[in-house]
Amino acid sequence: MKKFLILLAILGFVGLVSGLAGGIGLYYWASSDLPSFRKITDYRPPLVTTIYARGNKVLGYLYSEKRFLVTLSEMPDFLPKAFLAAEDSTFYQHEGVDFSAIVRAMIKNLQQGSRKQGGSTITQQIIKRLLLSSEKSYTRKIKEAILAYRLEKYLTKDEILTIYLNQIYLGSRAYGVEAAARTYFGVHVGDLTIAQAALLAGLPQAPSRYSPFRDFESAKSRQKYVLGRMLAQNWITQAQHDAAVAEALVFKSMPDPSWEVAPFYLEEVRRELIDRFGEDQVYNGGLHVHTAVDLKHQEAAERALREGLVASEKRRGFKPTLEKLEKDKYGDFYERSNVPESLLNPGRWVKALVQEVSPSGAIVRFGDKYGLIPAEDMSWAKGKVEVGDLVWASVTAVPDKPGAEKPAPTAAPAGKKGKPAETPAPAVVTKSGRPMWKLAMQLEPRIEGAIVSMDPRTGEVLACVGGFSFEKSQFNRATQSFRQPGSSFKPIVYSVAMDNGMTPATVVMDGPFTYVDPWTHVAWTPGNYEGDYGGPMTIRSALAKSKNLVTVRVAQQVGMKKIVDRAHELGLRGDFGPFLPVSLGAVAVNLMDMVRAYSAFARDGSIINPRFVLDVKSPWGEEIWVNKPEIKQVFSPQTAYVMDCLLKEVVRAGTATAVKVLGRPIAGKTGTTNDFQDAWFMGFSPYLLTGCYIGFDQPKSMGKGETGGRASLPIWLSYRKAVEEDYPVEDFSRPPGIFMGTVDGVPMAFKEGTEKGSMATIMDEEQEKAFLTDPNAPLGKGEDLLKQMF
Repeated sequence: MKKFLILLAILGFVGLVSGLAGGIGLYYWASSDLPSFRKITDYRPPLVTTIYARGNKVLGYLYSEKRFLVTLSEMPDFLPKAFLAAEDSTFYQHEGVDFSAIVRAMIKNLQQGSRKQGGSTITQQIIKRLLLSSEKSYTRKIKEAILAYRLEKYLTKDEILTIYLNQIYLGSRAYGVEAAARTYFGVHVGDLTIAQAALLAGLPQAPSRYSPFRDFESAKSRQKYVLGRMLAQNWITQAQHDAAVAEALVFKSMPDPSWEVAPFYLEEVRRELIDRFGEDQVYNGGLHVHTAVDLKHQEAAERALREGLVASEKRRGFKPTLEKLEKDKYGDFYERSNVPESLLNPGRWVKALVQEVSPSGAIVRFGDKYGLIPAEDMSWAKGKVEVGDLVWASVTAVPDKPGAEKPAPTAAPAGKKGKPAETPAPAVVTKSGRPMWKLAMQLEPRIEGAIVSMDPRTGEVLACVGGFSFEKSQFNRATQSFRQPGSSFKPIVYSVAMDNGMTPATVVMDGPFTYVDPWTHVAWTPGNYEGDYGGPMTIRSALAKSKNLVTVRVAQQVGMKKIVDRAHELGLRGDFGPFLPVSLGAVAVNLMDMVRAYSAFARDGSIINPRFVLDVKSPWGEEIWVNKPEIKQVFSPQTAYVMDCLLKEVVRAGTATAVKVLGRPIAGKTGTTNDFQDAWFMGFSPYLLTGCYIGFDQPKSMGKGETGGRASLPIWLSYRKAVEEDYPVEDFSRPPGIFMGTVDGVPMAFKEGTEKGSMATIMDEEQEKAFLTDPNAPLGKGEDLLKQMF
């Protein structure tokens, strides 16, 4: 018996040693190929890049995973506790692995005959998500436990918890608690209630199954479980628990303006960022990008362009065929067309699906909102609209404030199943229980165009619209298209003339002109738009009235090579050659380039590069890049000022007199190409430079009379009327080396040293004072140069 006990003891000891040896061997085997966890200690998760408009308003988001980095200090203290209650209540006590939790989970799983519970700590979950695969095996679990233990030796508990709360996937494309707070409740994480925090804390186990958008009852049940665990841990009081259970949950997502507000501008910013930083940094780097866009300017420009394009189509009598949508595509359309209520200001255009048609009008739907188009506002399509048609409409009135009629509850958000506990009551409700937006139907034009507005003092692009609809076409006609500028190119010609001995008073013949190419012997005979001839006239009058024949003669006299060189110096890209037709705008150019070129007139003869992006910061606010103004002097301030006075004459008594309604010093130039294929207007003041172009994408005539003054200038003017009041009245600053005289009784600027040849009457002090008071008023004094010479 004694020998047997000795033998048993020896066998036990051998077994213990073997077990220890096996355990040690298993540890070294499992840890032999472990990944480094330094990736976690230098935590850099994919983060949302945020694009800001002026005033730190969000313009849009760019991301591969919707995640916003937040610290524990930015969270209410009950939020981390809610997640700990649900996932790892002993987090601050264990060293990475909770053996008691593993044993409890094993017992529970054995009792239920399947794997219902896991014993993973939050530290282990981080290891699994960031370093290991989701493979279910004992090997992976051992590796996970080893790495979790090691990680806790390198990071503090708060650092680990911060990583977890930012990394965790919580459903509905939301990664981390900040994105989830925005997605489910429309608030930032710091504004969550205990009830809301508990619902989010219940999601990690099964984000899809417990999604309140999919199954509210399951989400609510899970929330109650989390609240119960928080109460059991004494992390909330009984009163807080009961209040949270009883709190009505309202589910709504924070409005995402991405591609809804200024989509052409946002796309231009996106392309610029990718060119500079690469796609990975842009979509995952959590950059904070501040842009120059002013949303008031942008919205005014979008509205003006759309209305101008529609007006052009109506002048041609265009009546488009309405687009029909198949019933099985209704849901997809509602998802795509859901415009946040905060963006639905009067004048905003929306695309909507017709739901009902009656003699009084049509009821339409866009996203989860409904609108009424009265019969009188259905214009050209009256009597042709049917259920299932897609129509464009502009907001004419927002819903009234709540009245005597009792609001009815609204349905769940479009495209999302399940039933939220409650939804906010609408502002006003029709008899059918729906808030109704009043709309006016608009036709969708075939013609396209673009408008760009820039502060010439800083180069900041305040607005950029590249076409009628970004949804329809992402091609940006402001930055990617090249079209002939017509007469809007002429100021470049005359700026060269002012640098080569000519003045506003120089007289040039406006008469028949024929040029025979010495190499091809082909004759070119240009004409004026009106088809007539004015005889000898001053450059002042010729530019104001956009006389082609005078411009060609000026170009011939100063030399086309100088004009081509000037175009290149101003930043114009195009196939410029030293040929006379180039002087009339025969070479296709880009609208944004034209804005840069005209900045030399609005400034002091120097061009400034247009700037969309102003600066870029890291997720932690560190400065990565500052886009400083780039300026290049092209001609003298004196030449710029002389040109400003000449171009103000275009507004005072030329092809752009409609602009006088603004009652401010404005300079500009219209442009029209052959057969009315392109219409331009470039107009500016010292504080704002705006260019506009319209035409068909596949060049063809817009119809007789569709000139820059008729087709493009009204768009420019509509935009400027909306923003001009934000600026004080300001005229162009006169530099030294300028004297004022009169030409044809009109005040004009001359460079000092050109007095003798100008044959202009020099203004006395009283006249100059009157001119500075009202620069648009002719003085009615001085000698008529034409009478002197002819």
